[in-house]
Amino acid sequence: MIKAINALEVIVVLHLDKHIQEDFSMLSVAEIMTAQPHTLGPDDSLTQARMMMSEQHIRHIPVVDKTGTLVGVVSQRDVLAAADSSVLPDQKAHEEEERYVALSAIMTTPVQTVEETADLRATAMHLQSNRLGCMPVMREGKLVGIITDSDFVTIAINLMEQLEQAEPEDYDDGFNDGEI
Repeated sequence: MIKAINALEVIVVLHLDKHIQEDFSMLSVAEIMTAQPHTLGPDDSLTQARMMMSEQHIRHIPVVDKTGTLVGVVSQRDVLAAADSSVLPDQKAHEEEERYVALSAIMTTPVQTVEETADLRATAMHLQSNRLGCMPVMREGKLVGIITDSDFVTIAINLMEQLEQAEPEDYDDGFNDGEI
């Protein structure tokens, strides 16, 4: 995913005018992050995290304490791993057990964070090299957003659309519409 973005960046540099190139290189995390992300507390349950992820269509939840300090992150992978660790054969019993599993027991901590003013490309490279799915975004020590790998997929799609507009006659979606 991030490798594709790096390749697209090279293509953009080769094909788009200098003004667009400069705008792309100056993007900060704040410009694409999800501001005011949904959060839960360390004493909230695995069930609450699962429900929030399902209802909000998200895969990462920052965990904050009562003072609003970031103390961890729970990912969809953490939730699935905790659920898989159960040896209860009965689904109802399993759901009951999840109500008592605190997020503090499954969250990732310490958390790698990024400042909202950070360079977008450097952040993408950090996510890739550390195999992270997200990073909470901070301003003066306070959680203000979250940036995820999905945000970078959105950038890649937007870059591809810009390339298609710049050279529409060369665009081939690669799909065969039943023609041989």
